[in-house]
Parts: sequence; structure tokens; C-alpha cells
Amino acid sequence: MFQPNMFETHHQLLDMSGHKTPDSELGKMRDDEFESSRSATENLEGLSGDDQDPNQRPKKKRYHRHTQHQIQEMENFFKECPHPDDKQRKELSRRLSLEPLQVKFWFQNKRTQMKAQHERSENQQLRNENEKLRADNIRFKEALSNATCPNCGGPAAIGEMSFDEQQLRIENARLREEIDRISGIAAKYVGKPLVTYPHLQNQGLQPSRSSLDLGVGSYGPQSGMVGDIYGSAGDLIRSVAPPTEADKPMIIELAVAAMEELIRMAQAGDPLWIPSADNSTEILNEEEYFRNFPRGIGPMPLGLKSEASRDSAVVIMNHMNLVEILMDVNQWSCVFSGIVSRAMTLEVLSTGVAGNYNGALQVMTAEFQVPSPLVPTRENYFVRYCKQHGDSTWAVVDVSLDGLRPSPIPRCRRRPSGCLIQELPNGYSKVMWVEHVEVDDRAVHNIYRALVNSGLAFGAKRWVSALDRQCERLASVMASNMPAGEGGVITSPEGRKSMLKLAERMVMSFCAGVGASTAHTWTTLSGSGADDVRVMTRKSMDDPGRPPGIVLSAATSFWMPVSPKRVFDFLRDENSRSEWDILSNGGLVQEMAHIANGRDPGNCVSLLRVNSANSSQSNMLILQESSTDPTGSYVIYAPVDIVAMNVVLNGGDPDYVALLPSGFAILPDGPVGAHGGGPLEVGSGGSLLTVAFQILVDSVPTAKLSLGSVATVNSLIKCTVERIKAAVACENP
Repeated sequence: MFQPNMFETHHQLLDMSGHKTPDSELGKMRDDEFESSRSATENLEGLSGDDQDPNQRPKKKRYHRHTQHQIQEMENFFKECPHPDDKQRKELSRRLSLEPLQVKFWFQNKRTQMKAQHERSENQQLRNENEKLRADNIRFKEALSNATCPNCGGPAAIGEMSFDEQQLRIENARLREEIDRISGIAAKYVGKPLVTYPHLQNQGLQPSRSSLDLGVGSYGPQSGMVGDIYGSAGDLIRSVAPPTEADKPMIIELAVAAMEELIRMAQAGDPLWIPSADNSTEILNEEEYFRNFPRGIGPMPLGLKSEASRDSAVVIMNHMNLVEILMDVNQWSCVFSGIVSRAMTLEVLSTGVAGNYNGALQVMTAEFQVPSPLVPTRENYFVRYCKQHGDSTWAVVDVSLDGLRPSPIPRCRRRPSGCLIQELPNGYSKVMWVEHVEVDDRAVHNIYRALVNSGLAFGAKRWVSALDRQCERLASVMASNMPAGEGGVITSPEGRKSMLKLAERMVMSFCAGVGASTAHTWTTLSGSGADDVRVMTRKSMDDPGRPPGIVLSAATSFWMPVSPKRVFDFLRDENSRSEWDILSNGGLVQEMAHIANGRDPGNCVSLLRVNSANSSQSNMLILQESSTDPTGSYVIYAPVDIVAMNVVLNGGDPDYVALLPSGFAILPDGPVGAHGGGPLEVGSGGSLLTVAFQILVDSVPTAKLSLGSVATVNSLIKCTVERIKAAVACENP
């Protein structure tokens, strides 16, 4: 009797078990399969055992070779259907004058051949990647072994590592993780042992973050900052490890439950959501919430309090573009740069199906901020899940993963939070946002407490307002029907886009460096008041987008008994700039170019020229972006080189323009219409103003920061604050 092809059976078992077969075994199995196929063909052509005469010498068996026509026909069929069923094999065998079993074995052989070719190619690619990472790792180790002290030239001792060496160590750790991952994959294919580097395990890969020591007369470069004040996402909280294989089923179950909870919370009304006293917001009924969602992520830990809010808006963006922004960590961080100070995707568990994000699942970590050093950031370790509901509605939900393994009680947990996105005609979308967290906010400064408690600092209204404003900005970038003359000296759409792109980088840089992110440490220069100046330093080098040298950043936050709109209009107006901007030195400030990027007149990008009597500042250019929404406003600016700016205005690449942005963040001191303070108290409708400067104090990256530089910047920012207070007070007696 004919025996089935054993290789096909064994091959299927291998596929089911998830293991790969080394190349040598594949070759041997292909030979066995060939002999099996050949024997089967010969058995079909020879006599059966019952028909043969035992005394007669058996005839020599003949090997059947397929004709070129038969092979070509089966090749063509294989491209369309590699796994033909019985009916298809019979039809093909009839058309080619072959036996069905011959057709079956030919297709088995072909599938085996294609799989072997694919695995050989994949193995070679993995080997190349592994060798490249190994070479990079060796190069970084050699650089570390030859590191010298920047002060004395001797070998670097522990605690005296240079800024560059610490960056090399961080990069080395990342490469080691990547090598381990690639080696693990390669081991499955080629049978090589897993490559590890135990001698790196005990090295200090996490730099300490020490603040400025103001007790000495001079300061070295602050190598303690992870990354810099721009908040490099790659340096984000590396103590949070990606999930293990054992965690993944639990993560999936949690994400599915969170999605169901988000949809119900977004669509529910009374009694789950109760209107506030002034009907301006909705308040979550906590008792009703736990009655409807008894499981969730567990009871609220001691020391935390609940914050829940819901808001909606119609935005000018296609629903699929919104989904893409939310599921791409880089685009998400860019669009919400005022809220997301740093973010990173730790692992993608699913990329979705059908070529879109339906079913996409990724584990992330992020840090959320208010633009002030007086409000601690909120760090979250969570899973993000995207799902399509019906033909025109999508939902994206986040939920914390802190409960997966034993850990200290977090300062912030995200209960199911996210948004529903509904497609509307003409490229618009309706967004319903739910933000639900449990947080320890006891470290928030008193002047910001009313704002944080109202939900305007971290709540749904701030997310929706930021999204609406950014959608308008993106629509402005893509607009091709700009009115003639609006752009001033900008004569081409390419120049307009380049200028907006440069302004976007300026805004992201400012927002990443003005908050209380754990990526850097502020040092207070005096006392403990709200308006004390806080400073930090960083070394800038090898980046065409930033001037090289030692950069000192200074910031202060304070309350003013003036409405946020009045402060915003005063600071963005070029005609009043000489009243507070020391750089203008009293000179005339003229707007050379203006690009509107929103419905509000305050949302725009401008190019200003300062005509100063001082020859060193004559014809200085300033790039400025102002933006406002119901939850806050920004006026951000940076001096720019005239030659580089001319390149941008002509449509050139803006990434090579060096920027050190400074500016203002203006927030309300509490919810509108619910102020409990007196006319000269926080909560009476005033403003919370953060002033932040970045100053290049030395163009030599290896230089030390002097006490005189710190004193100069301290004096500069305090003088600016006093000028603003005096000018606004005169306008608002």
C-alpha cells in the first residue's frame, strides 16, 4: 500500500508547535521527500505486489519526469493557490494527464522549497543585524574604556563621568537590550546560543540627577540630567520593563474590559454623570460608578483621590487621521506637546487587522504635565487599545498596568480613559473624551490647586481643547488658498510650511523644558515662594537644531489679578513688546510676516524684526508663535539667524536652524464662574503665568558654569516679571 508523504506530516507538526527547522535538517527532509515522491510515482507505474510473479525478476522501475508544460502550468496555479483542495488537484491532473497524487506531491515539494528559501533569507538578515549590533556594542565599550576626565585628563572615576560618557552608557544599555532580543530570535532559526553581556549588568547605566550646588563658586556641566530639557523619549523611565509573556493574556483581558467601560462611560448620562452647579462641567457619581463597574483595576489605594471628567468637540480632521495620531507615539506627543512631556511605546502586542488600527494593542509609558515647575508631573504605565465600532466610530482607550506585578503604590493610576471618534461629513469628526485617574496631588503648589481640582489642568476639557487647536493648526499647514498678502515676505507655499514646521519645533522644545518633568531637576535660587526662580543647565552639542555650548534654563510661576486674555493679548502684541522684552532694548518691533493658524486671531505665527539703536542687536529677527484655547495660552519666541531664516522663507529645511525658545504659559487660576476667592485672591478670575528663558551662557561645551551667569539670568527673569506686572497693572488699575 502507498504510504503518505511523511515530510508533509512532520512539517505540519513543526508549524503547529511553533519551532523552526535548521537548514541542514531541511535539506535532509527535502531529500527524503523527493525519494518518497519518486517511490510513489514508481509504484503507480509498476505492478502491485499481488500481480507480480515471485519467480520472475521484477522489471526495472521507471522515474517519471514532468514535462516543461506541466511544470509551467502547476507553477502558474501555485501562484494563485499554493494549497489546492482535492477537487482542484483532480481537475489539474486531468488537464495535465497526471495522477492526482503526482499533483499533490508536486505542490508539497513546491511549498517546502518556498518555505526553505524564505527561512534562509530571513536567517541571513537576522545574522546581518546581529553582527551590526555586536560591532556597535564593541565600539561603545571601547569608547567607555578610553573615557577620560574632562577636567584633569586622567581616567574617569565613578561619579566623575562626563556628559558624553553617560550618554554612551545609556545608548550601550539600549543596544544590549536590542542584541539580546535579536539574538533570541536568531537562536530559534539557526540554533545559536543566546548572546548576553553579563559584564554590563552591574554597570551604572542610570545617571544620577543632581541639582546645582549653589554652595560653591562655579558649576560643572550638569551631566546628571537624563537627556536634556527637550525631554528625549528614549530616556523615559527605563526601570519600567516591557510585559512578560505571562502578562500578555491578562493585559488583553484588561484592555477589552477597559474598552467596554470607556464606551459605556462616554455614552452614559444621569445618574453616572451629574451636571455641576453652574452646568459648565459634568461630575462623576463615584457611588454609581463602582456599582456599574465593580471590577475595574481594583479599589483606589490610600492617599490617592479620584479625578473624572468628560468633554466633546467637533474637530476639523478625518477620523482615520485622528486614530493614526493617537496610535503613533511620536505624532501623539507632538500634537499634545503641552500635556505630554515624554512618551514611549514599550511593546506592540498587536498592530491591528485589515491594514488599519482595528485591534491594535500597545504597552506604553508617558509623563503628563502642566507648563509650570510648581505642578508635579504624572507618570503612567498603561496599555492602549484601539477598536472600530460600526462603520464610522472608533474608540481608543488607556488603562494602567501597575497592578500586574508587585510595586510601590503609584502616584497616579489611569482608570479606563480615552475617546470615541465619530466620522462626520466633509472631513470633520466628533470626539467624546473621558479622563479618569486616581492621583496623589498633595505636592501641587497652592496657587495651582484650584486649577488642578477643576480638571482644567489634566482633565478631558484640556485634551479636547488642545486637540481642536492642533487640528486647526494642521489644517492651516495643509491649506493652499491662503489670501494674497497674508504671509508678508513669504511668497511660496513651501516657505509657509517651512516656517510653520520651524515654529512647531520651537513650541515642542519650550513645552518639554518648562514643566516639572523627572527628566531634569530644577534648583531653586531663593526662598520657598511661588515666584522664586528655578534654574537648570544642559550641554548642547552635535545638534544643528540647537546652538552648541552651555545652556542655562530659568523659569518662574506666579499669580496675577488680571484675566488670562488680557495677559495673553499684552504679551503677543509686538507694539507692547518693548515694555517687557529686555532683548529689544527699547527698539521698535515690526511684524515682517504673519501666518494665521486658527479661528482665534491669537493663534498665529509671526516673524518680528527688532530695530534697535544698539548696533549688536540691529535688525535682529524673532520667530514667535502665540496660541490660545479655553484652558490656556502660550506666547513662545526665539531669536533666529537672518541668513538661516531666509533659507526657511524660501522653502528650505528648517531642521538646521538653531533655536533656544523662551516664552510664557498663561493659565486661568480656576474654573470660570466658580471663583471662591476675593477680588485680590487666587480663584478670583486671575492668571497663572509661567515665564521661562533659555540662555546660551558659554559657547564652549566643555566650559564650566559660573556663579555670575546664574546671577545674571536670575536678574534678567526677575526684571522681566516686574516689567510685566507694572505694565499690566497700569492697563488694569
